[in-house]
Amino acid sequence: MKLVKYSVTHPVTLTVLAVAIIVFGFISYSQLPINLLPELSYPTITVKTELSGASPQEIENLITKPLEEAVGVVSNVVKITSYSRPGVSEIIVEFTWGTNMDFASLNMREKIDAVRLPDDATKPVLLKYDPSSEPIMRIGLSGSMEPGKLRYYAEKEIKPEFETLEGVAAAKISGGIEEEIHVDIDEKKLQTLKIPISLIEQRLAQENVNISAGILKEGETQYLIRTVSLFKNLDDIRNIIITYRDNAPIKVKDIAKVYRGAKDRKVITFINGKENIEIAIYKVSSANTVKVADNVRKRIEKLKKLYAQEGKDIKFKVLVDQSHFIRSSIDEVLNTALIGGILAILILFLFLKNFPSTIIISLSIPISIMISFFLFYLFHVSLNIMSLGGLALGIGMLLDSSIVVLEAINRKREEGMNPYDATISGTVEVAGAVTASTLTTISVFLPVIFIKGVAGQLFRDQALAVIFSLTASLFVSLTLIPMLFPRFKYNKGIKNRILLKSVNIFDKGFKGFFNYYSNNFQKIFAKKRIILIVSLILFSLSSLYFYFSGANLIPEISQGELRIDLIYPPGISVKENAKRSLEIMNLIKDVPQIDFIYIISGKGREKGTTFEQEKENLAQMIIKLKKGIIGKKENKVEENIRSIISRYPSIQYNVQKPMLFSIKAPIEYLVYTNDIDKQKKYARIVYNIMKKTKGLEDVRSSILEGNPELQIFLNRDRLAKLGITVGQVADIIKKKIEGGVSTKFYEKEREIDIRVRLTKKYYTSLANFKNINIEISDGNSIPLRALANIKLELGPSEIYRENQQRAAKISAQLKGVSLSSAINRINKELSKVDIPPDITIKPAGQSEEKTLAYKSMLFAMLLSIFLVYLVMAAQFESFLHPFVIIFTIPFGIVGVAIALVLTLQPLNVVVLIAMVILAGIVVNNAIVLIDYVNKLRADGLSKREAIEKAAKVRFRPIWMTTLTTILGLIPMAVDFGEGFEIRIPLAITLIGGLLFGTLLTLVLIPLIYDFMDRRE
Repeated sequence: MKLVKYSVTHPVTLTVLAVAIIVFGFISYSQLPINLLPELSYPTITVKTELSGASPQEIENLITKPLEEAVGVVSNVVKITSYSRPGVSEIIVEFTWGTNMDFASLNMREKIDAVRLPDDATKPVLLKYDPSSEPIMRIGLSGSMEPGKLRYYAEKEIKPEFETLEGVAAAKISGGIEEEIHVDIDEKKLQTLKIPISLIEQRLAQENVNISAGILKEGETQYLIRTVSLFKNLDDIRNIIITYRDNAPIKVKDIAKVYRGAKDRKVITFINGKENIEIAIYKVSSANTVKVADNVRKRIEKLKKLYAQEGKDIKFKVLVDQSHFIRSSIDEVLNTALIGGILAILILFLFLKNFPSTIIISLSIPISIMISFFLFYLFHVSLNIMSLGGLALGIGMLLDSSIVVLEAINRKREEGMNPYDATISGTVEVAGAVTASTLTTISVFLPVIFIKGVAGQLFRDQALAVIFSLTASLFVSLTLIPMLFPRFKYNKGIKNRILLKSVNIFDKGFKGFFNYYSNNFQKIFAKKRIILIVSLILFSLSSLYFYFSGANLIPEISQGELRIDLIYPPGISVKENAKRSLEIMNLIKDVPQIDFIYIISGKGREKGTTFEQEKENLAQMIIKLKKGIIGKKENKVEENIRSIISRYPSIQYNVQKPMLFSIKAPIEYLVYTNDIDKQKKYARIVYNIMKKTKGLEDVRSSILEGNPELQIFLNRDRLAKLGITVGQVADIIKKKIEGGVSTKFYEKEREIDIRVRLTKKYYTSLANFKNINIEISDGNSIPLRALANIKLELGPSEIYRENQQRAAKISAQLKGVSLSSAINRINKELSKVDIPPDITIKPAGQSEEKTLAYKSMLFAMLLSIFLVYLVMAAQFESFLHPFVIIFTIPFGIVGVAIALVLTLQPLNVVVLIAMVILAGIVVNNAIVLIDYVNKLRADGLSKREAIEKAAKVRFRPIWMTTLTTILGLIPMAVDFGEGFEIRIPLAITLIGGLLFGTLLTLVLIPLIYDFMDRRE
């Protein structure tokens, strides 16, 4: 009462406050970070360690296990997963939300430094990102300079420029040519001269020096003493004396060819068939994608200007930029909110038939939103689809409180009160009801703190958005609306003929609807049994629908981009890989919806793996579609591409949309056991079941297909007799085949590796490899085949571990079936398999997240209903009347089921979030109705008279609030623009629930009130 009076009598104060709110709202909005969705992955640190030439088993035993044990004791660790691949160990450590990642990183470094690793292993690197995630940007480099020089600039200048930017976790370079000085040794000459290859490496390193020897002081002058003996050209290398034989010098050129070459090409990249160099930008897991992308683009412009001034021809092309899609999605949500607001105001005008009143109420939308943006800034809520979606779905609700207040004020004026008295009296009369309805909606969002997993992360921002906007709208309806109303002229007529005709048509239709309801109101009580039975049947059918309906975790978001992982037969060279990939590209590029195709040969994801890895038989295609090709259009392109690649039966492939956030595969099963043979057996069983399961595609296993390996089994007894160890033999093989970088060749500002190894024929032919010579203790040598049994075997391509236990991972994509139905089919088949007790097979991936999310969402929904009841009990000072109102919630779910069936929308986390929101807003109309019934009964009317009068008086404001909310949501339910997959289920759920819930409020609630309240 005091707040209302103060607002009416202090217009200047309220005006100043409104202006300040708008200013601070705009400032806050301009500084809010932009994301597609709230952060969906735990804060992550990846520990990456390399050990060149080591197999996955060696990596697991020598590096992964010791490091896992070390990081496992770090505070706030949620989960540890690891991948041991040839030459690389990557351990992903996930932390709880809110963990200080700087302290966590220091703590991990301290633990890791105490671990003793093999001498040849690199120092573990800590990366603040998940390497299984997609890069946020891919940048192509090209130019007229030599390929080796371009790659050098990319490594030494451009990469560091990007990695120093805030939010960038790593910049990875692929493609191009890396120059190298090759010293190719003739194996036969080595054997004849009895020169070990290690001696050549030593001599090159010893002769290529630039060493300071101190300072020479002579009188007042001092000189820096420096030994300068760097290689100036290749002849300097060729003429180095290695040793002497019979007093004759043996030079490098006598036993080796020295020439400029290139490192063995591991990756070749193409844009529309033209070779280039790629720089992939990865962000820190907690960094804002849009901000990082903006920083990278600014740095690109800076580098362009710099290289133009220096006369260097280096061209930059942004191939992939996730921030574009994020911005477009956010713009679409803002547009839908704007259109929804206009539609809500339009329907409001048709009800009010009064410009001043419509303008007054409409002001509650921008002011409430500006307050919300200011609170977003204070509570660290980003602009994303969920938070802006919360504002968009709240646009209609923002008007609810103001509509009820204005309706009450108008009624008082029509009774003859002056504007000021009518404003105060009308506002005070409904203040309790609008406060209660707002608090019930807000109370729904309190259980968000108990929701776990993906659902909790998605729901938080939307919950805060609705809480902020509704609290702001309540404040506006009780302050700004009462202040403005008496100061506007009361306009009863509309002069524009076209507008008047439109209003009259709407008015006539609504009056006909009202008259039908009014004239048949008594029939509600006459047919109460039939109404109740029909309502119960509908509710039962809806419950069965939700029980048997297939459920998913989160809708897949189309982005106008596709990624194809190609797996060629083992043994293929990178050049042949590139040739075949270009052949496929030439077929695919004719698809008219494609803008350009980017190819990475020699790098991709194998079956069952989530990491990009460099391997000769892997390739990846990134297909950028033309603007507007999303949703069903994108799916048709995907099907077309699949049909083209399926012409090549020897190629395994996987076509999918790129990931904008870190989320696991839809279908994923893990097989746990320490017995590798049993693990392979049961992984094969799961794999075969999934291959036969209808609706699954791109089935992958991390353990079934491995890397071809040459396994060398040395004869230890013979080695002991010859005076040589297994380790020494392994070291000789590595130096001769892989070679070693003994020193560097310095050319101007460039550093070029000098690699010493045998000529090419020894590492490109199995027969020649077996004949390499192993030097023994007396200076003689013996062929490798005489010391070892060499077998061609298949080793695992990757060893996956979860929480320090080895697991085989089998995953698949969904096509045309829901996640829950696919899991049920697989589990049904697995139940027929006799699984021993030492084998554990369990679903993981999205199904694990879905189970957690659905359980916590159901708990949150029940808790929300309980809180709504408590708020209403306190408002009505009654335990009975809130119970009557609560009936709108379960019966409102009937509308949700009908809406989902009609629009063919599957059940998912977004639908559940909308249902929790619905539990708070569907009761608002019933609150307004029951509140007025109680007031009329207090004034002396009988129960039936009060119910009938209240239903008729509240009929108009109830439909006003419902229709403004529904019309505000309709643009969100339309299939257009980026990010619609998240918006549509949210909007359709609320529209269906609100529409049916309103009908129930006006028909079923009067019956339940009459039945339960026995007082006459």
